[in-house]
Amino acid sequence: MASSSRWKATRNSIVAACLILAPGYAMALETSLKAPGAPDELRQRLENGSSAFAAKSRSLETPLELLSAALSDYRTLVQILYDEGYFSPVVNIRLDGKEAANIDPLNTPSSVNTIDITVKTGPIFRFGQADISPVTPETVIPDTYAVGQTAKTGAIRDAASAAVDAWHDAGHPKADIGSQNIRAQHANARLNAAIAVAPGPKLTFGKMHIQGESDVTPTSIDKIAGFPTGEVYSPAQVQKVGTRLRRTNAFNSVSLTEHDKPNPDGSLDFDATFEDLPKRRLTFGAELSSRNGMDLSANWIHRNLFGGAERFRFEARIRNIGGVEDIDGRIGMRLDRPDTLGPDDNTFYLAEIERRNRTHYNVTRGLVGIGARRTFSPKLYAEASFAFSYANSDDAFGSNRTFRYLTLPFRVRLDERDNKVSATRGFYVDARLTPFVGLSKTKSGGQLILDGRGYWDIGTEGRLVLAGRLQLGSVIGPALNEVSPDLLFFSGGAGTVRGQPYESLGIPVGSKVSGGRSFLGLTAEVRGKVTEKITLVGFYDVGTVGTDSFVASGSNSHSGAGLGVRYDVGGLGALRLDLAYPVNGSTGEGLQFYIGIGQAF
Repeated sequence: MASSSRWKATRNSIVAACLILAPGYAMALETSLKAPGAPDELRQRLENGSSAFAAKSRSLETPLELLSAALSDYRTLVQILYDEGYFSPVVNIRLDGKEAANIDPLNTPSSVNTIDITVKTGPIFRFGQADISPVTPETVIPDTYAVGQTAKTGAIRDAASAAVDAWHDAGHPKADIGSQNIRAQHANARLNAAIAVAPGPKLTFGKMHIQGESDVTPTSIDKIAGFPTGEVYSPAQVQKVGTRLRRTNAFNSVSLTEHDKPNPDGSLDFDATFEDLPKRRLTFGAELSSRNGMDLSANWIHRNLFGGAERFRFEARIRNIGGVEDIDGRIGMRLDRPDTLGPDDNTFYLAEIERRNRTHYNVTRGLVGIGARRTFSPKLYAEASFAFSYANSDDAFGSNRTFRYLTLPFRVRLDERDNKVSATRGFYVDARLTPFVGLSKTKSGGQLILDGRGYWDIGTEGRLVLAGRLQLGSVIGPALNEVSPDLLFFSGGAGTVRGQPYESLGIPVGSKVSGGRSFLGLTAEVRGKVTEKITLVGFYDVGTVGTDSFVASGSNSHSGAGLGVRYDVGGLGALRLDLAYPVNGSTGEGLQFYIGIGQAF
């Protein structure tokens, strides 16, 4: 046993000696970076930009790799210093005491044990001259590019970009930097910069040439794009054309590329290249609550039904599976055609059939309609439609009541949220006004619905967010017993007041309950991230239902509060679990829970 132990020790010593003597073997690498007198922020930038300093974390091991990293660092570190206004720096990078620039790459050392980087920044330079011309009257040159300011290369780049962009906006698409004359005066630490801009000719839009293959017909692409042939060139117009085409959701990518040379008539042609999205898409959804059971939904979308980027959407929903109410559901269809009106408009066609089985009413309804939408910007649109609807209901005022309406709904939506899936800043407003004309003794009137939401990030980069929601509803004209129950308002449930049963609050009518002619809902949430994936939420909801067209002080109200958790699953949003309990009101029935996808609002 003793002989065996001595052999193992001898063997280990031989192996260690061989490794030490082997070519290319390196002891534990030590790196350092010194920048005497440099600000901490600059020193941090130098460390972050240096490949040699971060050799261990970048898995650089062989002498050749370490030498290559050191040689590239000369340029990198000097550029960082130029960016900060130091134009007379001295950078030394030594590998085991030898300057890296003096090492022959074809005869690298057998090992590298230390890398020492020393940076002498020299003085900060300031602009002694900061000229740029010619510029348009609308050009705004950054204040950082001016005599006496710190001479950072970023300031020069920003000034050049501002001048060129202004010429582009003025109709000169070929504007570029003609020449640059930059001289450093080391004696007085001054940088003299003179930039000459070459505006190029003022041009108009020529033709848009469709390249490649797409299942959307060229005629439809032209109509949707609204390419501004004959108008003065504008980058904003180019962006608008691309936005119109992407907005159809028929294309995975849209690329607009200007030709290198203008046409003899002073116009500029563009090439448009497309990549189609898959034509069909099928999605599913599910929500679960303690009282109403499970809701299942499915959507089938065709993105290019007839070759004109038409978007056809078929929706089916089954509700109350395992809930306290009877199972009901909805089937709806919508066809959007973006190539029938102007480039920022589209027509749409609606049809839906729905059965609602609620605690306080049952209604079977159908609707067909036609409308148009105007898109003012990616965040703002408005639409109007004309529709015929039929409803047959059993409610607090009787059985088998029939309502027939001609409606003219108007809708405006403004979305200024930073993220539609899980907002941390901004606001959202959705306003709907629906005048209705009654047929066959049905009363006429109007319905107004407003949904406003706001989000405030408490200076935490989205880790602590306050969210609020205001909901308003009003029916103007007919009395409670003269309007279809699906146009009236109830409160309670995931969409209004959590902790209270769905549509549990209304207007007492004898021993039964009717919806109200007015509604006011208020919701407040505090959302706090505990990890990158998990967010805890505290919330308080209040709902009020009134007999008149506007909520009054004596209207019926209730409230609920609770806690929730969100688990981020990426682009789908967050898996949501809310536990809520009634706070005020007589409609509460103990703890309620809600499970779904996405934030509550």
